Amino acid sequence: MSNFDDKLAQHISEISKEKQPERDLWRGIELGITSQQDDASSSTVTSKQWMAIAASVCLVTVLWFAAPFAFKADESRSDGYALIDAMSMQQQQQVNSLLASYESTAALTEDWQEQLKELDDAADVIKAALKDDPDNSALIKMLHHVYQQQIALIERVHAPKWQQI
Repeated sequence: MSNFDDKLAQHISEISKEKQPERDLWRGIELGITSQQDDASSSTVTSKQWMAIAASVCLVTVLWFAAPFAFKADESRSDGYALIDAMSMQQQQQVNSLLASYESTAALTEDWQEQLKELDDAADVIKAALKDDPDNSALIKMLHHVYQQQIALIERVHAPKWQQI
């Protein structure tokens, strides 16, 4: 039995002290690091978009309450239309900001600008109707909905391929 113990001890001494993986692990590590970096950059964009939406809501709320005081001098214009002007101005700023942030990203469709123009035309028609009746809450909601569709269109057309299902 001593011979068996000697052979076993010899084989044990020949075994490397380091455990070698059965396959190359670097590829998985590299993908994990890249995925974490992509997630961090995409969450930054998402948080910027949420900040823009929150700022928009705050501005509209402030203007809603401040409009009666801010536009008293302009008697030819209804006080209610000040909110519409503020919404339109805020929308234009948000659209410009989004387009600037997606400037380097290729659009996924060719006709998205035509769709954006159609939504813009719809907003113009609603704003024209609001000039006659600036306190019409249904028209204000419709205008807000059209503005939300514009933002959603821009974001959807420029969404990175990894976000699409």
